[in-house]
Amino acid sequence: MQYLAMKSHDIRRNLATEQYLMNSDRIKPPFMLFYIEQDCIIVGRNQNTLEEINQQYCEEHGVTVTRRLSGGGAMYQDLGNLCFSFVVPADEIRFGDFKDLVKPVVDALHEMGCTGAEVTGRNDIVVDGKKFSGNAMYTRGGKTFSHGTLMYNVNTDLVAHALRVPKDKIASKGIKSVRSRVTNIMQYLKPEYQDLTTMEFRDELIKHIYHTDTLKAAQKNEYHLTTEDNAAIDKIEKQLYKNWDWVYGKSPEFTVKKRHHFTSGTIDARFLIEDGLVKNLKIYGDFFGTANVQDLEAAIKGLRYEPAAIRAALNQFDLNKYFMGIPQADVIDLIAEQH
Repeated sequence: MQYLAMKSHDIRRNLATEQYLMNSDRIKPPFMLFYIEQDCIIVGRNQNTLEEINQQYCEEHGVTVTRRLSGGGAMYQDLGNLCFSFVVPADEIRFGDFKDLVKPVVDALHEMGCTGAEVTGRNDIVVDGKKFSGNAMYTRGGKTFSHGTLMYNVNTDLVAHALRVPKDKIASKGIKSVRSRVTNIMQYLKPEYQDLTTMEFRDELIKHIYHTDTLKAAQKNEYHLTTEDNAAIDKIEKQLYKNWDWVYGKSPEFTVKKRHHFTSGTIDARFLIEDGLVKNLKIYGDFFGTANVQDLEAAIKGLRYEPAAIRAALNQFDLNKYFMGIPQADVIDLIAEQH
């Protein structure tokens, strides 16, 4: 079984690489992929992206957001997380049978000291009742693809911030993530595996999966991307994983309610979002103003539902004419930002 240890730390590049290698015949299945990401969130194929992430936090802290081809819930990753993927012939495994597919990884973890690791529920790997790995699967062209995470030394405080949905009331038909208690696996491993970088942990895992004493021996099975491979991956990355329409526009229709009582009146903004764009906006409330809020509704309609776009539109107006006595910055913060 061949494998590829990806050099990129960009989730979009690595998902494009996965897709390319699965759909091409460059590597014959079964094969494995390993990759390590900078701060990012990957939402499932059928999810409402904005319902799963704290968009404002992600923008302010440089957290990359993208969507994958497989289902399941949203996952946060940073450089303390190791991802692994299996690609196998579809007729060799029952779809949804994660336990058999990830067995080589679980066996390797047992050998490395985490003897309590086990596959549980639908698609998780846990230890002491806490989740350290989530997995997702899809089938295309006679091949089944499964990718999963291994939380080795993830900053769990950032997970809570990046995946914390703001207080805006969002209602949609997107598949919701199920939040679980999570833990890092590092503390459950033998002492010699507890003070490694994530790359070193990856290399040790590869050695155990391939039953070799040295990484060099395992590297006889390693695949190296060619210039032709990289050119094809470039196209997929640009067309899909870096494409706003794929990441946000593929979200199902949803509504958002933003309401706040100010000393000079209450503002209640109701958004209808379709394909990631503001399909409709109605602003209600008991505020006073000399101008008609329909001007604002019309200016925002059709924009991407993202703070920067809405903020820019509102800044074109003297909002005191619409919401007398309410500071312009407070109005924009309510309507444009996530809270």
